[in-house]
Amino acid sequence: MKVRTTLVGALTSVMVGAIAAAAAAQTPAAKPPPTPAQAITATFTSLNQRILQMAEDWPEAKYGFRLDEKANPPVRSFGEVLVHIMAGNIYAAKRGRGETAQWDEVDPKTLNGKAAIVAAYKKSMDDAVASLKAMPPESFQKTLAPWLSVIEHNAEHYGQLIAYYRANGVVPPASRK
Repeated sequence: MKVRTTLVGALTSVMVGAIAAAAAAQTPAAKPPPTPAQAITATFTSLNQRILQMAEDWPEAKYGFRLDEKANPPVRSFGEVLVHIMAGNIYAAKRGRGETAQWDEVDPKTLNGKAAIVAAYKKSMDDAVASLKAMPPESFQKTLAPWLSVIEHNAEHYGQLIAYYRANGVVPPASRK
């Protein structure tokens, strides 16, 4: 009887081991977490793509819309918010290339209409992403500046643009099914 119990125990152990090995072989290896450079690049790029999608989607006739027409000082219009976000991208691109840069505002009056704002925004985004991707990954071990602050800034204004959509009864592109 003892031999039979030992044999059943051994077979059970072998079966459990075989099942575990088969399950492990079918389960893909856990993906390693992104590096700081990968995480910053992905977040910056994704956020700016969502903002660009809003810029392209929003009707040109409403680029002058303000959430509160009576605010003093006035809140930025939809188009002015995009231009303001763009200033952060320009700053990040310059800093990413190693240039000494100040966060300078871009005068929205220099961009006439939706097409000009969308084109300038896209250029600012493309320049910043190219600058970001050209940085050595090890530089992110030293500092996340200016990228983290620009992401925070852009995300804040992305939320503001969502409020412009909702105030006009429009569903933002990222929320559409």
